[in-house]
Order: sequence, then C-alpha cells, then structure tokens
Amino acid sequence: MRITVIGTGYVGTVTGACLAYLGHHVTCVDTDAAKIARLQRGESPIYEPYLEAMLSLGAERGGLAFSTEISDAVRASDVIFIAVGTPPLPSGEANLSYLEAAARSIGSSMDNSRFRVIVNKSTVPVGSGNLVEALVREGIGEARAGERIRFGVASNPEFLREGSAVADSLYPDRIVVGGDAATLAVMRQLYEPLVAQVFTPPPGVPRPSSMISVPLLTTSLTSAEMIKYAANAFLAMKIGFANEIANICERVGAEGPEVMAGIGLDSRIGAKFLNPGVGWGGSCFGKDIQSLLHTAREYGYSSKLLEASLEVNTAQRQMVIQKLQEKLFILKGRTIGLLGLAFKPDTDDLRDAPALHIAERLMQMGVRVKAYDPIANRACREQRPDLKMRYCDTPKELASGADALVLVTEWREFHNLDLAELAGLMNSPILIDGRNFFVPETAIAAGFDYSGIGRCTRARAVRVETVAS
Repeated sequence: MRITVIGTGYVGTVTGACLAYLGHHVTCVDTDAAKIARLQRGESPIYEPYLEAMLSLGAERGGLAFSTEISDAVRASDVIFIAVGTPPLPSGEANLSYLEAAARSIGSSMDNSRFRVIVNKSTVPVGSGNLVEALVREGIGEARAGERIRFGVASNPEFLREGSAVADSLYPDRIVVGGDAATLAVMRQLYEPLVAQVFTPPPGVPRPSSMISVPLLTTSLTSAEMIKYAANAFLAMKIGFANEIANICERVGAEGPEVMAGIGLDSRIGAKFLNPGVGWGGSCFGKDIQSLLHTAREYGYSSKLLEASLEVNTAQRQMVIQKLQEKLFILKGRTIGLLGLAFKPDTDDLRDAPALHIAERLMQMGVRVKAYDPIANRACREQRPDLKMRYCDTPKELASGADALVLVTEWREFHNLDLAELAGLMNSPILIDGRNFFVPETAIAAGFDYSGIGRCTRARAVRVETVAS
C-alpha cells in the first residue's frame, strides 16, 4: 500500500520506518525542512535504539521517502497518517492547531481517484475523529467544490514506549482501530503482516518467542480515542499507587520493593509499573491525564482519582529534596550531582523529566547542580539554556567534590559504576537512589550513606555492619 505520514516526530518517524520495513511505500511529510534534510541523509532526528537502521531497511524493502510537500504524497496514498504534535495548553486541553492544519491540507490535496483512509495516530481528545472529518471536508470544499471525494477516518492510537519503540511497533500487545466498516477493511489489510507476524524480524530486534499473532481490536472512533487515554491514565495511577505505598513502607519499616513484588504476583494486578521511584515523566502521562480531565469537565464530571494521580507524582519528586535535607540539613551552597537527565533510559527525551524538576528546585534553594547523562547532556544544553548546571563528561567528574549524588535515570551502564571509587571522590558520600537501582548492601559496603525510595535502609545498614564485624 502507499502510505503518507504527516509529522516526523517520535511517533511519525517510527511508524513510517516500520511500515516501510513491512513492504509498504511510505512518504513522511513535515514542514521542518531541516528535519526532512536529516532524514533524507538517513539520520534520525531523535535518539531511539535501532531507528536509524530501520530507516535504512525501510528504504530498501518498501520505499521510504521524506518531503516537505504534502499534496503529491496525499494524492498517491491509500492511507494517510496524522502524527503531528498535540502539546497541552495552559488550560490542560490539547493544542489541536497542527492537527487542524494537517486535516485541511489533506482535504485540499485529495482527488477522486480512490478511497482513502485518514488515520489519527496522534493522541487526540475524544471526538477528534469527527473534527478531522469535518476539517477534511472543508479542505475539499475549498479546493474541489462539488466533487465526490471518498474517504474514511480512523483512530489508531499508538502505544509506543521510548527506548523500545521499534519493538513495540513490530510486536505490539494489541492494535486498536476505530472507524466504519469500509475504513476498518483497509486498516486490516494494512496491518495484516503485523497481525499474522509473517515478516522476517530485523537485525537486533528479535520477535518474542511467545508471539504468534497480534490481537486486532476494532471499535468505534470514540472508543478507540478513549482507549489511549484510559490506558495511560491507568499506568500513571499504578505508578502513583506504588509510590504512595512505598512512602508508607519507609515510615513503618517495610521494604517497598518487596511489597510491590508481593502484590505484583497477583495475576489480577501484574508486576509492571509497580517500581517505586521519583515518579513518571515524558510527553504522555501528564498531558493525557490533563486532556482527559478537561474532557470530563466539559461534560460536567470531576475525576478525583485522575486529579490525585497528578498531585502524587508532583509530590514524589519533592521526596528527593526531603531526603537530601535529612542527610545534609542545609542545602544552600552544597554541590549535588544528578546521575541521569532523560525521563527514562534509552532516550534523550527531556519532556517533563523528573531530573529537570529536581534541578530547578535545588537551584532555587542555592544548590550548585552538576549532571551526567550518557545521551541527554547535549539535548539538555540546547533545550534548557536557562538551567545553569555544570554538565559532566563522566560519572567520576560528577562525583568529584559533590556533597551527594542522586540517581534519577536508571541507565544500564550505571550498573558498572565503581561505587567505592565514586564515594572516595565526594565531600560526603551520600547516595539518593531515586529508582531503587542499586543493591543497598553493595552501596553501603562501598562507603555510601544510601537512601532509596520506600526502603528501610537503617535496618539494612545494621545488617551490613553486623556481617562486616
């Protein structure tokens, strides 16, 4: 099939590359000429494992092109994906200006040569499918009044995780598509290779051994739109619940990670998204909950549970500050090193990153902040020039002269750190483990005054001292 993807951000680039790998001919369109030029050179505009390789493979297998011109691509297409940004407005509702512009442009570019499906891939408020249909018809009316242009609108939400987006695209838990019968028929044809898993896995991204096929759930437009918001809201609340219980565990002397492991074995609950820490970040959870709350208010409903999930997450980031105050008492004039800046490992995405919130608060309190991230240092320098942090090239440079270290992003390479060496470089060997990443006994034996999230470190320290003596 011939596909157009409008928007070459995170979702659009990954979607285009993977559909091309499956054998479709894909043209990705964006108004950002510099970004399109990079993609034409085979360079990914974002850091995502295996994405550049997929861009190359997609070009070889199905055909993958990049352009700033939308008209020719739309006219040649069977399916048109809208994957533009929908950033939040101050009110909490999504900014749909990019979506609206894309829909009008699609309408003005289409002809009557074939039936086309227009797919909302962006995370958009409930009801946006109807809006896109109306705007496409407006675009058609302005360009080809009186012509009968055939098209359908689908909602096909993405469920990609940054850091594993290629695997999530090729081996998804489910594919959700909302639309009418004619539209769903085209989408079934498009996704047949994914549903049946009949393609050869790309190098470095193996198919899970247990995967035979992928469930395809077809719904109404509105239900598909709601599924995306409901899924993200539930995951955010699950993380918030884990953090709330961990905070209570820390006060009563229980081990938060052990408690989460115990309840995660319940098949009704499951173990994923139950890791206590400094809270979630990224571009999805906060934005989607705010948008869902805005929709609820439009219909006269107040969701206390969703409101609380945002409050809990904001408060969780403050836990790091409290722990530093408990260890150092006065923070003004201290030097604190942050291990990690990206909101999660295997990405350079800094949107709503807990590390930046923590850094801002510390600097407001008169703290000198240093930071080291194996990938995101450069992105942070460019995107947040207002943050007067010292960027370090190595963990040793970060630890040198620091009064405390805070682990914020659990990069795998941090498992290989020589903790004893780092502790020896510091003014005071204090380690706040914001992701419960390190083994407490190992950190304590290395000389650190260790504190995790929901961990009873006093009891652990006593056990370590007893064993040592």
